[in-house]
Amino acid sequence: MKNAVRTILKGLGEDPDREGLKETPSRVEKSLKFLTSGYSVDADALIHGALFDEAYDEMVVVRDVEFYSLCEHHLIPFFGKCHVAYLPDGKIVGLSKIPRLVEAYSRRLQVQERLTTQIADTISKHVKPRGVGVVMEARHLCMCMRGVQKENVYAVTSSMTGVFKSDSRTRMEFLNLISKRDGLRV
Repeated sequence: MKNAVRTILKGLGEDPDREGLKETPSRVEKSLKFLTSGYSVDADALIHGALFDEAYDEMVVVRDVEFYSLCEHHLIPFFGKCHVAYLPDGKIVGLSKIPRLVEAYSRRLQVQERLTTQIADTISKHVKPRGVGVVMEARHLCMCMRGVQKENVYAVTSSMTGVFKSDSRTRMEFLNLISKRDGLRV
């Protein structure tokens, strides 16, 4: 990877041996390995190890989970917040596993649409709830720094399964809970 970065620097017209760039190939390699560390996480095992039998049958919401990812088209960051809800059906998952799941999938080369469905699908597969809702809102630096060059543009994606898809009241309860920016917080 270091040699590839040196080649890129040369292609940009830079001298990879100048003082400020000498360590750049190593730093880029280390950075990219961290930013794509989600490939080494088994998302299925992450969730499966934290399932509990529980009769709770009301909505569980984990909102405002910050995430950072790399756009697979440009290798430029996109970042924002993820909101996840599910309606248990005899099983619950440890709450900390939801942000860990978001992290595992976001630390891969991604498109926001796939990222959103991967989170919902994994929860559906392992927790087997009556439904899952995931909403992601993100700023894509590939739209801010290049391309259309527009600031403060957010992409919002959602994935709804089960009753979140079939029952508008359930979907609206979830959307109302994640839209409350004040109140409820302890």
